[in-house]
Amino acid sequence: MKDLSRRDLLQALGALSAGALLPGCPSDPAPSDAATAMDSAAPTDATSDAQDAAPDRGMPPPPRHAFIHGVASGDPTPEAVILWTRVTPLPDMPAPGSVEVTWELSTTADFMTMTAQGMFRTDPSRDFTVKVDAMGLSPATTYYYRFRALGFTSPVGRTRTAPRGAVGRLRFAVVSCSSLAHGFFHAYRAVASRADLDAVLHLGDYMYEYANDRYGSVRTYDPPTECVSLEDYRRRYAWYRRDADLRAVHQQHPMIAIWDDHEFANNAWADGAENHMPMTEGEWAQRRAAAERAYREWLPIREQPDGRIWRRLRYGDLAELVMLDTRVWGRNMQAVVDGGPSMDAMRTLLGADQERFLTEAVTTSTSRWKLLGQQVIMGQISLFYNPDQWDGYPQARQRFFDVLRGMNARDVVVLTGDVHASVAFELAQDPRDRAAYDPMTGRGSLAVELVVPAISSPGLPAPVAALVPEILRTSPHIKYAELTRRGYVVLDITPERVQGAYYHFEDITLRAPQTEAFATAFSVASGTSHLVQDMAAAAPLAMAPALAPGEP
Repeated sequence: MKDLSRRDLLQALGALSAGALLPGCPSDPAPSDAATAMDSAAPTDATSDAQDAAPDRGMPPPPRHAFIHGVASGDPTPEAVILWTRVTPLPDMPAPGSVEVTWELSTTADFMTMTAQGMFRTDPSRDFTVKVDAMGLSPATTYYYRFRALGFTSPVGRTRTAPRGAVGRLRFAVVSCSSLAHGFFHAYRAVASRADLDAVLHLGDYMYEYANDRYGSVRTYDPPTECVSLEDYRRRYAWYRRDADLRAVHQQHPMIAIWDDHEFANNAWADGAENHMPMTEGEWAQRRAAAERAYREWLPIREQPDGRIWRRLRYGDLAELVMLDTRVWGRNMQAVVDGGPSMDAMRTLLGADQERFLTEAVTTSTSRWKLLGQQVIMGQISLFYNPDQWDGYPQARQRFFDVLRGMNARDVVVLTGDVHASVAFELAQDPRDRAAYDPMTGRGSLAVELVVPAISSPGLPAPVAALVPEILRTSPHIKYAELTRRGYVVLDITPERVQGAYYHFEDITLRAPQTEAFATAFSVASGTSHLVQDMAAAAPLAMAPALAPGEP
């Protein structure tokens, strides 16, 4: 491919909003004309059983039991883990005011010995969801769990507590961005089949808020309209959890999740969103509160009194997960000034309190590796910038880089979703300054960033993807970029190095099971902040605990 000028690149990227090189979802998506488009209206609760039976709808009919949305677990500590389910009365049952649900936890899938058990009462005020913080558990232990209610027993779930003390190896799957309207969740099924994972890290856009045919049309939504109210968001989560592959990944692994914009509305910030119209959709504060409430009801996240999702989870002396909220906690509105980012030092992506939290986390952690789970790209894009990313908040990024440089920090790995692409960065103060940063050795690199592909949300247009060689030539701190394929990353962690292995799928618009393909892997050695490409992914762990039995 011939070298391209800046003008060539601008012309190729002209269709993208704000000149962004790696955008998230479009601000005003047009209806799709995909050949596999479904009917424009999703079924309501009253008609879902009959309509779901259609062979091309992409969602199977619900089974006749009370646990049609499966089971889930999340936020493990060495002593505790969140257990989740939802109770759905059968249509011919009288609507209950409340339901008593019992839960059981065991170290064996046959429940011959019981580790813990208890009761939880749920009702319509929490959408009949169940969330139990099972405590008094043993570190680094795989458990199996189940629920009983209304004469039914749930599928058996499988979870694992975090380790304590010395740890030799950890493995996580890292995922993001699952637009049901754009295809099928084959990557979730592949992750579910990996028995050796400690947890799944979900970096946001767990679900999408759009109306039918506004952003993809391979599968349809319930409700068919855009999500604005609490009922809308609850129904959308319920619709997502009817997907068997999503249920499978929750059934087999604990999930550590953070939200991004589409759990709210496209390109959200603290006080609004690009895709929120107050004149027709009401006050943003009400919509945000509804979205947050539904998220906490439906995700196995350990809730905090002030509603924050930023938190720390320690995995012994080997790794500490620092999960951030770059989306709605303290973010100022995206801004473009004279075609570039605002340099206002008061602008923030995290908020002052979360910035202090991040500083404390990376400077006080006694674990070898600090893993920052967050939503938007931190690394600089040399040719262009996206105002929704850290590029749009350069002073906030500078403050964090100053922390890393001041502590002479190493062993920080940033994990990012949002952009539906696979990218690997070295994070340098100024990647264009060869006196301060050497892309060949990593000298001057402060940390590394692994951007994970989407589960199903669309990659960038082919003309933009064709520019990858030019992107890599002009941005040597970007070590890898693949902008079209969907998939996930396996993070393999030892005291010596962290490896991110990328797995991709050929076509997620096809319902038939797809085989994943290993794309590439990059490692960073402890003490270097320098990415090196590996020839192969790290081998799976031997003798992993048995997966939970599949759903009946």
